[in-house]
Amino acid sequence: MSTVIIDVEGMTCQHCVKSVTSEVEGIPGVTEVSIALEPEGTSHVTVTADVEVSPEALQAAIAEAGYTMVGAQSSS
Repeated sequence: MSTVIIDVEGMTCQHCVKSVTSEVEGIPGVTEVSIALEPEGTSHVTVTADVEVSPEALQAAIAEAGYTMVGAQSSS
């Protein structure tokens, strides 16, 4: 199991949270997505997965939702 914390800019409301959650949950192996929304700054998205998820897959999912991934750190 792996956990990655992603920093995301541009999220301002619960609709943003739902959009990002939906896209990230679509990545194979992802089991849980938790978001600490910071409407005036950088939100923190915690992704837990059964397998290691590539930063490229995470960035693509965040971009598909319409937001910008500005960093990621693994805590597995």
